[in-house]
Amino acid sequence: MKPPPSSSPFSSSFLRKIRFSPFLLILLPFIVLIIILYSEEFNCIFSQLDSRVSSQQHNSMSRNIKKNKQKLPFAIGETEEGCDVFSGRWVWDENRPLYEESECPYIQPQLTCQEHGRPDKNYQHWRWQPHGCSLPSFNATLMLETLRGKKMLFVGDSLNRGQFVSMVCLVHRLVPDDAKSMKTVGNFDIFTIKDYNATIEFYWAPFLLESNSDDAVKHRIEERVVRKRSINAHGKYWKGADIIVFNTYLWWMRGLHFNILQGSFDDEVKDIVEVSTEEAYRMAMKSMLKWIKKNMDPNKTRVFFTSMSPSHEKSIEWGGEPNKNCYNETKMIEDPNYWGTDSRKSIMQVIAKEFSKSKVPISFLNITQLSSYRKDAHTTIYKKQWSPLTPEQLANPFSYADCVHWCLPGLQDTWNELLFAKLFYP
Repeated sequence: MKPPPSSSPFSSSFLRKIRFSPFLLILLPFIVLIIILYSEEFNCIFSQLDSRVSSQQHNSMSRNIKKNKQKLPFAIGETEEGCDVFSGRWVWDENRPLYEESECPYIQPQLTCQEHGRPDKNYQHWRWQPHGCSLPSFNATLMLETLRGKKMLFVGDSLNRGQFVSMVCLVHRLVPDDAKSMKTVGNFDIFTIKDYNATIEFYWAPFLLESNSDDAVKHRIEERVVRKRSINAHGKYWKGADIIVFNTYLWWMRGLHFNILQGSFDDEVKDIVEVSTEEAYRMAMKSMLKWIKKNMDPNKTRVFFTSMSPSHEKSIEWGGEPNKNCYNETKMIEDPNYWGTDSRKSIMQVIAKEFSKSKVPISFLNITQLSSYRKDAHTTIYKKQWSPLTPEQLANPFSYADCVHWCLPGLQDTWNELLFAKLFYP
């Protein structure tokens, strides 16, 4: 609120009653000038306080932000009102990709499709165009300056690692070679930007909770088991992150049921119960949200959750031949309503329900639908193989094509453009 002007009845009465000293008479004009000059700042402070108080009176986090216009950490602007950046179409862009595969030495050999013989590059040239607005261009300089003195952390499975590597590739060219490094320590991959005192990190935790698949290298276990109420087993390593991006989905998809450990992995006799996959996933979402509420300061940190990454294992679903998959697919799916069975809507419903009930400030990156169109963007056979291929596999490339992971540069750069948009223009 602005202070009353000196000509108000209150100030006139006040002046008549007060006998000023010469010092006060000299000081008074400066006081009035300061009040006039900084009145907007005072109003801003009071409006922020009012916003914080009123935000506690609402149950929905998203409604709080919109109604009270509370500025989120790192935000510098707002998305156009009514614009859903996750609803749109892919458009051809000659200015893409945002970087070349050969220019980024941090891409794992499982994602370097050109190096491993992919003959086409069209998958690199598509840009996501929302229906109601345009995405802000990814600004590597702004991203690096924002990360100065901070830590950005990706937590989840190999798909989140791909997004992590994409982010590193998007910014690393601005950093001199002697001022950046990548190292692996346990479950961490850490990209250090020395001059900025900053890190971009990835932490392997495919279920977020403790599991028998937590070894970052040796995790190919058929009978997967997750321990109930165990998020702190990993969460203790996530504290201190200023921006954190979670994902978990693919590793839960082992049929309609999942094994949950009630006790400890150290128990001689293990108490394991079988529940529906949806209930197991719900347990993970609740644990994640509780951890965020307890450990992340919403006034200083930002938390994101990336939705399920679709796979394209069944070409018959988009009108292809039976018993085929994404191998040799160079065009995207044009049906705007396409949704493959590999992306379980029941899991999306779990996410929607648990997030809507929670007061935790978390930004949802809904990459599922827009990625579902991109059957052309998977690594397929153009990657380093984990083990030598058999003659039978070599004779049938469909049998070993990877329709889960994505070539870089490619689709996951768009995920980071969306992350950039939600970070700076929520």
